[in-house]
Amino acid sequence: MTSTSPLLPPAPEGGHILQVETGLQQLMGDRELYLQILRRFRQRYPNSGNEARKALVEGEPGHAQRIVHTLKGAAGMIGAQQVYLLAAQLEPVCAGPASSWSSLLVQLEQALRSLVTIIDGVLDGDPHGMLVEQTAATQPSHLPETRMLLLHLARLLDEGDGTAIDVLEQSATVLAASLGVEVFQEVTEAAHQFDFETALATLQAAMA
Repeated sequence: MTSTSPLLPPAPEGGHILQVETGLQQLMGDRELYLQILRRFRQRYPNSGNEARKALVEGEPGHAQRIVHTLKGAAGMIGAQQVYLLAAQLEPVCAGPASSWSSLLVQLEQALRSLVTIIDGVLDGDPHGMLVEQTAATQPSHLPETRMLLLHLARLLDEGDGTAIDVLEQSATVLAASLGVEVFQEVTEAAHQFDFETALATLQAAMA
């Protein structure tokens, strides 16, 4: 990783916890977007393990599954392989007895704590901050190609077509620049939960 370190500082420990290069590759090398998504992950997901545990203890396995599923998608986007794999294992067993999920959930909570520590280290190494508005402003959001991509995505969401998730992942840089990172993340998270109706409503509001 040292040969490509100019983009971002290397993770303080264990590349198996946060694979920065993998996250960058998924966003076509867009450093600002990757760092912004890291910040958003840091704000929204550090307590996901505790939230899933609370739902399971209160007899709401479906809610716990949705929490873990959303965490899995977010972890996959930033290259957090350990959390992604643990969430993938935990998600299908949430509906089972405590013996089937308790150990996995403990591991997930520990992995999340380690991940948050590493994300803090990466973000502390970004002295220029998040220039999301400037990044978006320098990339035209009204180009015909971008507009067509947005319309295509809206149509897929309207039809409940899972291909919409592929479009969101493959065109992340363009879509985030056009919609803004906040909206892009909201659409992506809803789509990963197969809540295409919410994803579509959020997308249409942003397009309007």
